Amino acid sequence: MIFYPNERTAIFIDGANLYATARALDLEIDYKKLLKTFSEKCVMVRAFYYTAIFEDQDYSPLRPLIDWLDYNGYRVVTKPVKEFVDDQGRRKIKGNMDIEIAVDMLGLSDHIEHAVLFSGDGDFRRLIEALQRKGVRTTVISSNKCSPPMIADELRRQADQYVELTDFRKIIGREDGPYEYVDTANLDDPYDNDE
Repeated sequence: MIFYPNERTAIFIDGANLYATARALDLEIDYKKLLKTFSEKCVMVRAFYYTAIFEDQDYSPLRPLIDWLDYNGYRVVTKPVKEFVDDQGRRKIKGNMDIEIAVDMLGLSDHIEHAVLFSGDGDFRRLIEALQRKGVRTTVISSNKCSPPMIADELRRQADQYVELTDFRKIIGREDGPYEYVDTANLDDPYDNDE
């Protein structure tokens, strides 16, 4: 992956998509390592993590991860999962975060030079194209080495750079042990106008 040390960068993680991809690759992401890796190689502006959650459950298996991310340098964006019954009477669950990701990426585009998207969802192709028109360099991280491939071909082709998630295994793969606090004091705030 190509990094430029002075490039203002933001990470956007489609939580459900990254989870499904990592699971297909038998990879557990160490979010502390991920943030540290990017912070050492560029000017990290923001790291976002998006996920839908069940609000009416007493316990969600996502809650410990969401809480850890929220306290350790990530901006966590959640929304409640919606349940509905389709035309055939089947119960369906909907928790798509595409709009939230698109709004934040476009909203931050005037404050960054590089957007890194952890998702393989082809719906993001036009978003990546819009960012490129604004002069933002784009990287998409996903995988085509699992079955089925988790990266849409049109998204991979549109991005300035595509990174295979398996190439990051040794860098961001989680080892056993609890998450620890990450000092986020060095992350730049693009909305701070003191510069």
